[in-house]
Amino acid sequence: MPSVSAAPWPVVLVLVVVMVVGSCWLMELALRWFTGTLSTTRLLRRRAPRRARRRPGRRPAVRRPAPAPVPVRRPVEAVAADLRRLRAELALVTTGSAARRAGVLAAYDDVLVEAADALEVPHVLRAAAPGEAREVERLRLADALAAAGLVTGGPGARG
Repeated sequence: MPSVSAAPWPVVLVLVVVMVVGSCWLMELALRWFTGTLSTTRLLRRRAPRRARRRPGRRPAVRRPAPAPVPVRRPVEAVAADLRRLRAELALVTTGSAARRAGVLAAYDDVLVEAADALEVPHVLRAAAPGEAREVERLRLADALAAAGLVTGGPGARG
């Protein structure tokens, strides 16, 4: 029986590591090809510096700063309609669940603050502590909004 000489163990270890890394790379390549995320032009194209890729005769693109985002506000009529709806809903949940009342009250506060910001009425509703101080600020803000012309009552009512 002929004897087969085995390669030294460090050589075998390097070969195994190269085979594992190569097979992982091939599996990733196959997965990208099957999912459609493989860009063959990118693989075949030689990587050139950014300046060399520019077309001759074209000016380089000028980077302009992004425009400042303009805050999008809802129309005041929609805010007033939400205030009327939430005020009516708040009157209906006086005997209901405490969690539901707290949720409707938080929504009412959010819409009050939105209306105050839209009409530029000063307020401290967000900073007011929960409890009596917040309730007083809520009533003061509703009265200030009514004085600014926002109709939040029923038809024909002001405030």
